[in-house]
Amino acid sequence: MADSPTIEIPLETVCFIIVKAREFDAKDIVTDPDSGSNAADEDMMSVLEDHKDDPVVAELVGAISALSDDQQIDLVTLAWLGRGTGTVDEWDDLRSEAADAHKRQTTPRYLLGLPLLADYLAEGLDQLGLSCEDIEADHL
Repeated sequence: MADSPTIEIPLETVCFIIVKAREFDAKDIVTDPDSGSNAADEDMMSVLEDHKDDPVVAELVGAISALSDDQQIDLVTLAWLGRGTGTVDEWDDLRSEAADAHKRQTTPRYLLGLPLLADYLAEGLDQLGLSCEDIEADHL
């Protein structure tokens, strides 16, 4: 798309965040917080639970926090675009709103609070004419 805005985040980084967000979305509530047994004895069910020390959360927060402020704002804008908050033609307005929101709260916390973050980001990319299929799977 010739008129599409350019995002400052490498496509590989957005796709990594999408993959990790899908893993995060698959988590369930902790059913046995005091389990002393080995995870292998429980068919590894505990890896699907949302524990405080979850490495997926740490990876997601780390990836988002490592982005510059402008890249974090672009990521929020991309999620909003995919959520339907605005259109590609309204990118600049959406980005301005995302910049204001960025000043009020931390971006990782906000984005992890979006239940369909991975879907929103993928849809946002699609609206910009981009896709995670455009990169090799081994880069993720």
